[in-house]
Amino acid sequence: MGFKEEIKRRRTFAIISHPDAGKTTLTEKLLLFGGAIHVAGAVKSNKIKKTATSDFMEIEKQRGISVATSVMGFEYDGYKVNILDTPGHQDFAEDTFRTLTAVDSVIIAVDAAKGVEAQTRKLMEVCRMRNTPVIVFINKMDRPSKDPFDLLDEVEEELKIKVRPLSWPIGNGPDFKGVYNLFEKSLYLFDPGKQVVEEGVSIEDINDNQLDTDIGEESSELLREELELVEGVYPEFEMDSYRDASVAPVFFGSALNNFGVRELLHCFLKIAPTPQPSQAEERMVNAEEEKFSGFVFKIHANMDPNHRNRLAFLKICSGKFERNTNYKHVRLGKNMKFSSPTAFMADKKSIIDEAYPGDIVGLPDSGNFKIGDSVTQGEDLHYKGLPSFSPELFRYIENADPMKSKQLAKGIDQLMDEGVAQLFTSQFNGRKVIGTVGALQFEVIQYRLLHEYSASCRYEPINLYKACWLKSDNKEQLDDFKKRKLQYMAKDKYGRDVFMADSAYMLQLAQDNFKDIEFHFTSEF
Repeated sequence: MGFKEEIKRRRTFAIISHPDAGKTTLTEKLLLFGGAIHVAGAVKSNKIKKTATSDFMEIEKQRGISVATSVMGFEYDGYKVNILDTPGHQDFAEDTFRTLTAVDSVIIAVDAAKGVEAQTRKLMEVCRMRNTPVIVFINKMDRPSKDPFDLLDEVEEELKIKVRPLSWPIGNGPDFKGVYNLFEKSLYLFDPGKQVVEEGVSIEDINDNQLDTDIGEESSELLREELELVEGVYPEFEMDSYRDASVAPVFFGSALNNFGVRELLHCFLKIAPTPQPSQAEERMVNAEEEKFSGFVFKIHANMDPNHRNRLAFLKICSGKFERNTNYKHVRLGKNMKFSSPTAFMADKKSIIDEAYPGDIVGLPDSGNFKIGDSVTQGEDLHYKGLPSFSPELFRYIENADPMKSKQLAKGIDQLMDEGVAQLFTSQFNGRKVIGTVGALQFEVIQYRLLHEYSASCRYEPINLYKACWLKSDNKEQLDDFKKRKLQYMAKDKYGRDVFMADSAYMLQLAQDNFKDIEFHFTSEF
């Protein structure tokens, strides 16, 4: 198969949602279709032996939530599908944000009973910023849920995107009978006892009597009325309006019962975009260019607790990646070759010889990479859009076991490289401060330090409002500011000046009084 054909058959997407909307369950069912797994796991925090494939970290299995993004690739029907399952919990939004830089499209899972929730809105904003095409899967139709028209209105209003249903539910909760697929013009009947859905019944014309026989007269009359309304209210589905992110196709189903998932996958593979051009600071990079380039969007330490290993997740943007070939690490300016690049199936890895644009490759890393690094075939490219955000919660981190100070330092260093949180060193008293976007992060750090590095830490409170990076061409004013605010000044991991304001008022005052200093709330400036 030629280079261009390989690119055309790739589909790289993320599944995002509010916690508990069924995102990881949906991922499991998609993997089941791809033959990548044989038994789908459940994301429950209990003693069931089989947990979800994508939740492989010990803390994820215990808490029943996804803490880190996991990558899974499989072959299906001639396509190479790469799924990135992201954490839904808002405390891990930064990991999700960076993941969205590595995908070409997104599937959003929405709970049919709860509708659109806060975290979904936030993630949709990121998709809008990047113009990422979106498909909405309204999940849990087998439970009592909101009216489908109300749900569609809510999606339009809350996510600020036009929708076009491509399947339509027949009833909900105990009365859920199935869906009519508008994309394929076929009827799928729901049987809660069955985990494998039979082929749909082809019904080109919804006035066909076959419909009455299959779902009963009352239901079929209602379905005809609703479909007439759908065709009248919503525009015809056009692939271009989906791909330019102005319209979101909507599917209904129940991921837990494996219902509506295959139809979603089939339609997705037909309409989703192939690997898209990537924006670097220097120029736009096209996927079909011959020379290889890519960027690191995530680093994960200790995927295998038995070996102290780190993996850098590299998204391939252009050209063909080959094992044991010299590539340039742009930030360090040195050539590196990778003898064991890996493809992923959550925590299971297999060594690969080549990979194409759209693929995600794991590079074993001994500390050379940080998030946002570019790897190329010689050209100096810097890919954009991988910032760290200004943290909102802060605590001092202290060593709880003096015998383990080396392990603690190493553990903190590696976890910060992963982008789990940010480390600041106070210039006033030299103490280390951890900053995060969510409270759960502190728990995850403490847990992972203990279980992966045998280092115990304790936290002490510190009253801070916001950390911001400083930049100024007026050296005199900057030096004066740093002197006056010494007790609020810190350095980040890369030695950059950071101002730790203890209140919104203090920050505003600083901005008003020092006009020549720029205060940045993301690290990309």
